[in-house]
Amino acid sequence: MSPISTPGAIFRDVFRSKWEVGSRRVISRRCRIDDNVRVNQQIRLSPVRLIGAEGEQVGVVPIEEARRIAEESGLDLVEVAPDARPIVVRIMDYGKHRFEAAKKVRDARKNETRIMVKQLKLRPAIGEHDLETKLTHAKRFLAEGDKVRVTIMFRGRDLRRPENGRRVLDRVIEILADVAIVESAYGEIINRDMSMTLAPRKH
Repeated sequence: MSPISTPGAIFRDVFRSKWEVGSRRVISRRCRIDDNVRVNQQIRLSPVRLIGAEGEQVGVVPIEEARRIAEESGLDLVEVAPDARPIVVRIMDYGKHRFEAAKKVRDARKNETRIMVKQLKLRPAIGEHDLETKLTHAKRFLAEGDKVRVTIMFRGRDLRRPENGRRVLDRVIEILADVAIVESAYGEIINRDMSMTLAPRKH
C-alpha cells in the first residue's frame, strides 16, 4: 500500500520537478552550439589545454577539471582548437561572445557600399537631343556609384532593324566614356530587348 503524501511532500515534489525542468533548460541553453563549435558537455576528449577567461594559459588538465573551473566561474567552456592534441578549450561567456560576433557582422553589413543597378530604357529611333537628355540621368546614377542597365526596346517594325539599337548603344558608350565602362556588353535581342550594363569608371 503506497504511503499518503502530505501537503508538504507534495509541495516539495512540485518544487523539485519545476527546479529540475528549469535546470535542464539552463543546461540546454548553455550547451547550445554553432555548427562546428563544441561547448560545455559537448566537449568529450580529455585531457585538454585550458585557456582561462583572461587569456592566461592554465595548462593541460582533465576535461572534468576544466568543466569545474568554468562552472565555478559562471562561464562556459568552449572548444577553440579541435584539431590540436590535446584540444584547446577556453573559458568565456559564450552567449556574450556570440552576441558580439553577430553584432560585428551586422555592423559590417551596414558599412558595406550597396551598389544599385538603375534602369534606363530607350527606343532605337531616339533622337540625339532626347538621348543626351536621358543620359543626364545615367551620369547622375554613375556619379553616385550605381551601375546602369541600358535597354533598347524593340517594337513592331523595329525588330527588323536590330542595327539601329546597336547604333544607339554604341552612342551611349561614346557619350559616357569619361564616366563609365562596359561591364556587360550587349548581344542579341532577347524578348524584344537589347541590353548592356555600365559601371562607374574609377578615376
